[in-house]
Amino acid sequence: MKTILKTTVLAATVILTAAFTNPTKTIKKMNVTESTIEWKGKKVLGSHNGTINLQEGYFEMDGNNLTGGKFVVDMTSITVTDLKGESKGKLEGHLKSDDFFGVEQHPTATLVINSAAKNADGYMVSGDITIKGTTLPITFDMDMTDNMATTSLKIDRTKFNVRYGSGSFFDNLGDNTISDNFELDVTLKF
Repeated sequence: MKTILKTTVLAATVILTAAFTNPTKTIKKMNVTESTIEWKGKKVLGSHNGTINLQEGYFEMDGNNLTGGKFVVDMTSITVTDLKGESKGKLEGHLKSDDFFGVEQHPTATLVINSAAKNADGYMVSGDITIKGTTLPITFDMDMTDNMATTSLKIDRTKFNVRYGSGSFFDNLGDNTISDNFELDVTLKF
């Protein structure tokens, strides 16, 4: 009888402690079909742009405060939206090749949010981003409403071993030089 009573008291203590310790922790899953990731890459004689699909993602919330999260991007879904026909197919194939993102070996990229601090418009987010098997810290501003978050990022691709056409690594590229940075405009719906 004492064992049953001790077990019951212990179980009640664990349940009550958990209930009062984190009463407002929630997960906000992303609606991947309504979320968008648009990319832009620049070169000496112009630029190209397109989209990449969000595979899955969520925010960790404590009440109304962002505390963490994780996002997985389907790198095999890279598309080019400023070209058509054969040129479009060639560039998409090249971006998916080992010269760029090597999607056969690295089909996803991830962002893990480690912390977020409120600011005037939303949050200053700190986390780790993994592209092509390399993980590095990242910090960026993100605006957030009740059902949507938006951000714009500039990422130095060369830090992730994506060096094709980079003037930082290759000489005499001339008009074929591609900017080390690419831009992402992200809209997350949840």
